[in-house]
Amino acid sequence: MALLLRPSPPPPHLRLLLRRLLSTAPAPSRLLTVPPPSARLPFRPRVVAAAVPGRNGVAVRAFMASTAASDAMQEKRVAGEYTAANVQVLEALDGVRKRPGMYIGSTGPRGLHHLVYEILDNAVDEAQAGYATEINVVLHDDNSVSVTDNGRGIPTDIHPQTRKSCVETVLTLMHAGGKFGGSTSSYSVAGGLHGVGLSVVNALSEALEVTVCRDGKEYRQHYSRGKPLTMLSSTTLPDESSSRQGSCIRFWPDKEIFTTTIEFDFSTISSRIRELAFLNPELTITLTKEEQDAQVQHNEYCYAGGLVEYVAWLNTDKKPLHDPIAFRKELDGIIVDVSLQWCSDSYSDTVLGYANSIRTIDGGTHIEGLKTSLTRTINNFAKKSKIMKDKDISLSGEHVREGMTCIISVKVPNPEFEGQTKTRLGNPEVRRIVEQSVQENLTEYLELHPDVLDSILSKSLNALKAALAAKRARELVRTKSVLKSSSLPGKLADCASSNPAECEIFIVEGDSAGGSAKQGRDRKFQAILPLRGKILNIERRDEAAMYKNEEIQNLILGLGLGVKGEDFKKEALRYHKIVILTDADVDGAHIRTLLLTFFFRYQRALFDEGCIYVGVPPLYKVERGKQVHYCYDEADLKDLVNTFPTNASYNTQRFKGLGEMMPLQLWETTMDPERRLLKQLTVEDAVEANVVFSSLMGARVEYRKELIQKAASIVNLDHLDI
Repeated sequence: MALLLRPSPPPPHLRLLLRRLLSTAPAPSRLLTVPPPSARLPFRPRVVAAAVPGRNGVAVRAFMASTAASDAMQEKRVAGEYTAANVQVLEALDGVRKRPGMYIGSTGPRGLHHLVYEILDNAVDEAQAGYATEINVVLHDDNSVSVTDNGRGIPTDIHPQTRKSCVETVLTLMHAGGKFGGSTSSYSVAGGLHGVGLSVVNALSEALEVTVCRDGKEYRQHYSRGKPLTMLSSTTLPDESSSRQGSCIRFWPDKEIFTTTIEFDFSTISSRIRELAFLNPELTITLTKEEQDAQVQHNEYCYAGGLVEYVAWLNTDKKPLHDPIAFRKELDGIIVDVSLQWCSDSYSDTVLGYANSIRTIDGGTHIEGLKTSLTRTINNFAKKSKIMKDKDISLSGEHVREGMTCIISVKVPNPEFEGQTKTRLGNPEVRRIVEQSVQENLTEYLELHPDVLDSILSKSLNALKAALAAKRARELVRTKSVLKSSSLPGKLADCASSNPAECEIFIVEGDSAGGSAKQGRDRKFQAILPLRGKILNIERRDEAAMYKNEEIQNLILGLGLGVKGEDFKKEALRYHKIVILTDADVDGAHIRTLLLTFFFRYQRALFDEGCIYVGVPPLYKVERGKQVHYCYDEADLKDLVNTFPTNASYNTQRFKGLGEMMPLQLWETTMDPERRLLKQLTVEDAVEANVVFSSLMGARVEYRKELIQKAASIVNLDHLDI
């Protein structure tokens, strides 16, 4: 039998002391003056407990509550009671409107475009099931979007459980759909799995129209914010259109939900449609944007070559070592499609994974299986080959994948995604099948193509040699602790604060701009790092050359980036806000692009964490009497001048560079958190960003020439700084 131990009561002298302390009258309160938010040097007030004399002259720290505070605490307890009356039951889709971010990620542009992707994915599911061959997406001039497919159409008969039409059921109820698997499922493979995509779009739309064509009839119904406004009506199609079938969803996003301007970006949606067209070779997707008083944009996407064309498109501006390798395997109902290619002039890898045509941004078991099998297979060939003389050396995954572009697409009957946004695949059986598929097919291909094998092994071995050549520089970076002032770059003007969350660093070009920035900054939380000219273009150079470059080393040491390839640790950063501040000219734009290329290739996670910013300095200074105005572009200048009287006299100064600005001017216009203009940079589409950096900064000049020729017609000559 267990014994229940009770603590012994405190000694009498301690009880007497506690009674005295608790009976002490409350100390008078003191007012703390809190600086206004606009103060340049914010601080946190400290709370100090008063010391009360105790026995033997020892001070006892007493924390006392006044009667008013006790009453307030009692009222708080009463107000904070948690009973059944406090539990809210949200009907139907009200929960989606209450917490939209849970279903679409955000209420900004990203979530807005996610609405389109939800409807588009449903249409693609019809194509993957073998029933749809065409999808039409239209961005209307009233900020609505319509997605039309020629699939089977949403069922219109009465659902046995809800006693409503199936159209109304899937549009108004969560977890209602035909993709849950089992004998009653209409889809063997689908991207939409939870039965919430269409209903979420309906809930977050100010208005929605659904049109279904099937069985020789056309059905229509109107909704508003998730609730039906009309009954499902039907009309008989004319004889020439009686065979038409499919679904059309047109929706108007709700202005009460989305915090930014409701405007769909043509290029953002076209990137997603291009992906879907590559992944579904038998599908044709069109995208049209209607604009008032402007030419209609219209693109058609159809890629019969599938993933092979996808890889070739990604490597358009690179020098491939061989033709794309492609293979397909089906096992246990899971289909694996892979296409990959190595390029000689690329020093980073691009691996994109898809599961049921959904981009898995955060990877998953299919990506893990691919990387493991690739490394094992190439190492097996390397040990048998005469190229690798030292049999004890093994190629790491980073060496094997250098210069490789790979697309892997898996079709899984019952995928396990993380969350509604489906950013990671979790099926453990997929990893085994992918590993087996890659090893078998890649081994067979390389045995039949020894020249391709030699070029891949040579590329991987060169990557290993470059890593060994850079080892000394890497160790230098690793051993120089960023916590020691002696290891920081000499030109870095550090800030006083040691809290990275409130610290920011301005990367400026040249000593003149650096001098103005150092004098104009707030030394408490702003650091300045001047760069000497243009940094190395790491898109064209290997790792060894990168670590030997002094400016690159200054960036790595000053920011606390660590070593390339290691897991990103935000707590190791010395500044959580990295601001690129360059002149508003061609050289400034080039330096900014070089820095962005470095951050994107070296540590892409900086963009994901929201650490990269671009400072926007003013272009013009306008003086009228004693008044001074700063304009950041031509439009600002024009708007300002229009406010002046017709006969007003004013003087306009055009800033050629940051070095021309006085320290106080630089602070007021570009560095003061209360008045400056900063642009935060994020990567919405890694594929598109990869293509852009390769095109702009790669070794293939002809593609940049073609880009310049195409863009020449849209350049305003008045904006050129000649």
